[in-house]
Amino acid sequence: MSSFNNSTSENGSSRGLSFELLFSALNASVSGIIITDNLQPDNPIVYCNSAFEKISGYTRSEIIGHNCRFLQGKDRSQRARHVIASAVEKGDSCRVEIRNYRKNGDLFWNELFMAPVKDQAGVITHFIGVQNDVTLRKKADLDLVEQKSIMEERVRERTSELKESEAFLSSIIQTVRESLLVLDPEFKVISANDHFFKTFKVNSQETVGKLLYDLGNQQWNIEKLKDLLIGILPTNNPVLDFEVEHEFPHIGKKLMLLNAYRIELEGQYKDRILIAIEDITDRREIERRKDDFLSIASHELKTPLTSIKGFMQMLKRLQPGDLPDQYATIFEKVNVAIERLNGLITDLLDVSRIQSGNIEIHKDTFDFDTMVKETIEQMQSLSSSHIIVCTGSSGLRVTADEQQIVQVLNNLLANAIKYSPDSREIYVHISRVSDYVKVSVKDTGVGINLEDQQRVFQRFFRGAEFQRKFAGMGIGLYVCEQIIKNHNGTIWLESEKNHGSTFNFTIPIEP
Repeated sequence: MSSFNNSTSENGSSRGLSFELLFSALNASVSGIIITDNLQPDNPIVYCNSAFEKISGYTRSEIIGHNCRFLQGKDRSQRARHVIASAVEKGDSCRVEIRNYRKNGDLFWNELFMAPVKDQAGVITHFIGVQNDVTLRKKADLDLVEQKSIMEERVRERTSELKESEAFLSSIIQTVRESLLVLDPEFKVISANDHFFKTFKVNSQETVGKLLYDLGNQQWNIEKLKDLLIGILPTNNPVLDFEVEHEFPHIGKKLMLLNAYRIELEGQYKDRILIAIEDITDRREIERRKDDFLSIASHELKTPLTSIKGFMQMLKRLQPGDLPDQYATIFEKVNVAIERLNGLITDLLDVSRIQSGNIEIHKDTFDFDTMVKETIEQMQSLSSSHIIVCTGSSGLRVTADEQQIVQVLNNLLANAIKYSPDSREIYVHISRVSDYVKVSVKDTGVGINLEDQQRVFQRFFRGAEFQRKFAGMGIGLYVCEQIIKNHNGTIWLESEKNHGSTFNFTIPIEP
């Protein structure tokens, strides 16, 4: 909220004190409070208090710069969303109850009170939203509706169904290609599937009825596993993809992914613990070998490519002046192909450095707006098919690795051009949101479906449709995300199939 702080300093210490008290009060509120900037495109969030972070599960750096709709995730058809949009458009206040989703995916009901903030000229500059988690109240309302005479009948029906399907479920569990264990509250093994016995070279007599930590001469007495069962699981949150590495007798070192859940069904199944164990030892080794291959291959390719570039430069200096135009055209195409190959090898090297933890950041202070505009000018010179329109400004000098931020922007611009072959314009917007700078790169191209949006920043991921129509390796966005993460920023995507995509990133303004 630096814009508020600036006005404080201009109007004297007494007013500064009142603003400090105001923001202290906002931060102490048990209600979540956010402020959005109505004068910027898409009304981004520029302030949130601690209660809003707690309610949503997101940190401040993951909230600032987003539009409030990111809390609804894929749940976009709610009537409350239209009420909010209408209120923003008309500049009205509104009160709604809306389904939101925390960072871990949990649903919560949010009671939102939203009101506009106007300046002295009557222009709406901001919106303030006060939010309360009313999930328990909504749940109580639903419970009252359901607590009728049919409840007992439904319980009896479900109990009967469980008994009838017990054998069927047991056969399914035995065919699952993961090791499964069911424990009682004291961590004794109630049952295990055949895959567990085969993987860890044990039998039922050695396992069922035994304390987990005593299995196989205490080979399961693993500190990280104890932390999972004793420290994490009692919070009633499922444990997902908990990585454990351990040396087992007879079968050697194993790298495992553990997923654990507390089973809280009534009756004989109450308070049991289900643990699914996935052996990822071979998969991780394959990934390591692939990373080693990429590192070696990219380094080995870099050397001859550098020589080729040098020879091409020498040929250009030595070429006679009476050569036909066709020669110059072919020469230029070769240079373009060499630069494209050089870019691919550079991306591979970046992936290799990221995986090995050797990517370095060399921070310096530079004019952010100038950097963006110069990058756009360079990209524009290479693309005659599109026009890149730049709007907004931050007016800031930031401290970051300028070359890496240029690399991110170049990648986003290149993708916007590549994936919008039938449109002419690419839009770039620069802004300051709270103590972050934000860049948005928007195209009106093919867009990305919801399923692929969840994976676009994964290494080597490319949607099936894109693989058929567009060349690429699926590593550019992965590199972009890692660079922005290393700068303590966030990068995210908003897209709709056949209606284009907008990639946004923020990086903090370091003092």
